[in-house]
Amino acid sequence: MTSGATFDLPKVYGIVAEFDDPDIILAAAHRAREAGYTRMNAYTPFPVHGIDDAIQFRDTKVQWTIGIAGVLGCIGGMSLQYYTSAVAYPMNVGGRPKFSWPSFIPVAFESTILFAGLAAVVGMLAFNGLPKPYHPIFNTPNFEQASQTRFFLCIEADDPKFDSVDTSRFLEGLQALQVSTVNADDGDKY
Repeated sequence: MTSGATFDLPKVYGIVAEFDDPDIILAAAHRAREAGYTRMNAYTPFPVHGIDDAIQFRDTKVQWTIGIAGVLGCIGGMSLQYYTSAVAYPMNVGGRPKFSWPSFIPVAFESTILFAGLAAVVGMLAFNGLPKPYHPIFNTPNFEQASQTRFFLCIEADDPKFDSVDTSRFLEGLQALQVSTVNADDGDKY
């Protein structure tokens, strides 16, 4: 007899493996890539050389934003100086031309650095979705150690090859200390 009640299973964010050595997580990331997993992320307490290549992290939005803002800053600095010295307040000082570009270089350089630096901060915050007080990965057991001594590799549920049983078995075979299934909808408690 059914009561008509339905139970929704929690939506899975991914399966996370915990490691205690940077070389092991690097090898695990390479093996996961070779096995065909494409949607994964690594969380480490310090930069691990080669991990971004192993998980094929290729996000260049922040770099492009910084480059474009730097060029705009340079153009803006040169334009401001040209406007003030040649259009708004033209003065002939010692026979100097109105557009004396060598003397404009320091201000153009500084405005390039200013615009690029501000774009780096704003772009990093915007493209990373920060501030982010909650993320499903925070539900991983022992995840507070990701900023201290542990390394975590997460294969996300939206990976085309993801199967909770097979992926868990695969990660357990990579010398993981612990493998956990992380639910995506536990954010209501925060």
